[in-house]
Amino acid sequence: MAVPPEFTEESAMLSRLVIGLVLATVSGLPATSAEVVRHGIAMHGEPALPADFTHFPYVDPTAPKGGRVILGQVGTFDSLNPFIVKGVVPSSIRGFVYESLLARSADEPFSMYGLLASGVELPADRQSITFHLNSKAKFADGKPVTTADVAFSHGLLKEKGRPYMRSHYGKVARVDVVSETTIRFVFGPDGDREIPLIMGLMPILPKHAIDPETFTQTSLTPPLGSGPYRISKVDPGRAVTFERNRSYWGRDLPARVGLYNFDTVRYDFFRSTTSLFEAFKAGKLDYRVESDPARWIDSYDFPAISEGRIKKYTFTSGLPAGMNGFVFNTRRKIFSDQRIRQAFLLAFDARRVNAQMFHDKYARSTSFFSRSALASTGVVATDKERALLAPFPGAATDDVLNGQWRPPTAKDRKERRANLRRAFGLLKSAGYKLAGRKLVNVQTGEPFKVEFLVTTSEQERLALAFAADLKKLGIDPTIRQMESSQYWSRLGTFDFDIIQWRYRASLSPGNEQIHRWSSKYANVPRSFNYPGVKSPAADAMIDHMLKAVSREDFEAAVRAFDRVLLSGDYVVPLFHDPKQWIAASSKLAFPKRQPLFGVDLNAWWVSR
Repeated sequence: MAVPPEFTEESAMLSRLVIGLVLATVSGLPATSAEVVRHGIAMHGEPALPADFTHFPYVDPTAPKGGRVILGQVGTFDSLNPFIVKGVVPSSIRGFVYESLLARSADEPFSMYGLLASGVELPADRQSITFHLNSKAKFADGKPVTTADVAFSHGLLKEKGRPYMRSHYGKVARVDVVSETTIRFVFGPDGDREIPLIMGLMPILPKHAIDPETFTQTSLTPPLGSGPYRISKVDPGRAVTFERNRSYWGRDLPARVGLYNFDTVRYDFFRSTTSLFEAFKAGKLDYRVESDPARWIDSYDFPAISEGRIKKYTFTSGLPAGMNGFVFNTRRKIFSDQRIRQAFLLAFDARRVNAQMFHDKYARSTSFFSRSALASTGVVATDKERALLAPFPGAATDDVLNGQWRPPTAKDRKERRANLRRAFGLLKSAGYKLAGRKLVNVQTGEPFKVEFLVTTSEQERLALAFAADLKKLGIDPTIRQMESSQYWSRLGTFDFDIIQWRYRASLSPGNEQIHRWSSKYANVPRSFNYPGVKSPAADAMIDHMLKAVSREDFEAAVRAFDRVLLSGDYVVPLFHDPKQWIAASSKLAFPKRQPLFGVDLNAWWVSR
């Protein structure tokens, strides 16, 4: 392919640079005139795998290709564009159809290796990052992936993508298209140490196949990408089928060997978790992740299990469990008062719910990074943490700083009554009183009403249990169950009182925390700051996380951040799974070793 004239001089310079690096290597002299082209990068330290690695350690490189797997998803969909605010999109489009410049390893906290880019340059100050595209990379229509596509993707997603994309990609001050295969992103003053890795994960879209003018409109037209699958069939709102691209350009890459083995992956959509489970029992679905321990214990005795057509597996995950809880919308007047939020925490009878609904098999979430060294619960704040929090007196309460805080619970009726008395005292101090059996506002006489917004039967069951607790305080709770599209629409505009939400966590939290917790996203539609948190301390801790160079400083910033969130009483902590429970068709096989992140279905295959 001919190189445009404007690239000639710089290309020549790059050629001279490469020759110089080769000569320096041969002579044993250090190559100090340019950054080293790396095969991978990591958030802290160096990536674990060497430049000559042949495949990820958690895959079977001999896994056969072929067969079909049918998966289930609750809800519906009305769009196939995963990058815009509008619409509800099926799972896996982002990973199946589109690719990024680098691929993340599921076996390391945050390390990435070559995908669309075969090499990367990252200076020590991380003020820029340079990607060298793989000359073999191409879209599913056969057209090559070029730096024009990369620059186009950045500009389009920065202007018209989801809020977190606009934030991430807006940190780029300049894009230098060095050649058709080399592109550099230079970061502005709001850049951070994680943003170069975020750019490595940016999805690359085909410039020749996308009209920027219509990009923000929902569409059911199958998209074009460079990934291992293409969408072959769409049954609007009911099913979507992915077909493996047999001409996939990257099938022999180390970051792709042993992955994406199914010829066909179909997602069927169901209105409820009950109907989805019944379909699985009937053999209409091949794979299921179970999140309800009561169902795992009591409901997996159907014929397909006893006959061996479906097998049960228990796996462990090295990821933090995160936080699953009832989330308060502090934009609502009632929940802007922390005393009311604290009263709700005291009212929830977690011990009873876990025993009656989940056979005591769940663990109570006590941190936004539960089940990891990043959790602050039970750990006295270090000097580093206290120094970070010092400019924000009161942002972390004493019991949280001393590692003594736990979500309120009660081991017996006596403690339960004591919790309810404390809860009522908080409500009284916030301006409420009992009128008969109803809690009313002292000044207006209006009853205390609250609405739980739910979309699944599991959410409804938990909300009903919590509602029963609140009624004991005279509160009038209602539960509104909505179908998927309406539910997401209301969440997107923060039109709710309480929702149940799970904040997933990684071993390398970073920029995603901005869109969950930062002040500037508290009122941005479709952001994930559902509680509406506006905390200068939380903002500062996120900033420290992103600037930390050493792992020690990073962990101190994360724990300090965790303490701020816990001290704010933004959620009523629920529970998390101690293990990964999976039931799957006996025709499916998987590698001997699972990755740090837990089970990766993309590494499985059909054995017969």
